[in-house]
Amino acid sequence: MRLHHVQVACPRGGEDAARRFWVDGLGMTEVEKPAALRGRGGAWFRRGAAEVHVGVEEPFAPARKAHPALVVDDLDTVGSRLAALGFEVDWTDRHTFPGWERCHAFDAHGNRVELLGV
Repeated sequence: MRLHHVQVACPRGGEDAARRFWVDGLGMTEVEKPAALRGRGGAWFRRGAAEVHVGVEEPFAPARKAHPALVVDDLDTVGSRLAALGFEVDWTDRHTFPGWERCHAFDAHGNRVELLGV
């Protein structure tokens, strides 16, 4: 078994804000959704083997506890870039997961995303 993708939600019209976080902040590339799914809104992003689908959900409520966890090459650089873009980055749990350093970032819609580095 392997993981294909994770999905987080956004409100209707939230795609551009999602692009700011996933593309500008995390360096992912937007990939085209299949034609049959484009009318639903949302956007898909990929970098390496990591794929995130941002889907429109109504009513919308951000995932404040549930989250994807992504391994990044340079945790400090990514965290700093997200903060410079205006996203909340929480370093409280940086040294609480043995073998990893980590932070939690919150996308433009308040969804929690864990970032891991060694």
